[in-house]
Amino acid sequence: MSTVTSKRTRAGQDFAAADRPDIQTRPAFRYVAAATRLALGWVFLWAFLDKLLALGFATGRDAETGAVDRFGPAAWINEGSPTLGFLKFGTKGPLADFYQSFAGASWANWMFMLGLAGIGIALVLGIAMRIATVAGVVMLVMMWSAALWPDNNPFMDDHLVYALVLVMLLLANAGKTFGLGRAWERLHLVQKYPVLK
Repeated sequence: MSTVTSKRTRAGQDFAAADRPDIQTRPAFRYVAAATRLALGWVFLWAFLDKLLALGFATGRDAETGAVDRFGPAAWINEGSPTLGFLKFGTKGPLADFYQSFAGASWANWMFMLGLAGIGIALVLGIAMRIATVAGVVMLVMMWSAALWPDNNPFMDDHLVYALVLVMLLLANAGKTFGLGRAWERLHLVQKYPVLK
């Protein structure tokens, strides 16, 4: 008799769970995931634009005086190096020598800037989320490892949190709400090569 009761209870619980919508189908979750995707996309795009044009936020501000030199020599368009300052002077810990070895190298500048722009554009548009997630996680983990160990925590910092958020956005199909994800996935090329989703 107890076996019958437990089966009914389990069946009742399964039935009740089936009545509740999956978290991903709830509009509030989809809207928050989309807003998070747009916000994180803007973080990457803004870093690209600031380094490209030296807008005076992280790039183009004199460290001693605080004076802003927009579009000045620190701008990548004026042959400034987006990787030199951080990799040469901001790295520490066990991997510092490795990162300092290519600080300011042309290939490193191009890879970094293309990564920032590509990840930012993909996230803002909600397209190529798989590639953007993998590239973003790799970039963020590399940035985290370049500055080991974080000043305010034994190991955790915002780079690792952003990396986890990227994975969550991919799993939540966040590119389909307020994004072009649905249309992107219908493209013949994307259907032929699902890695492009």
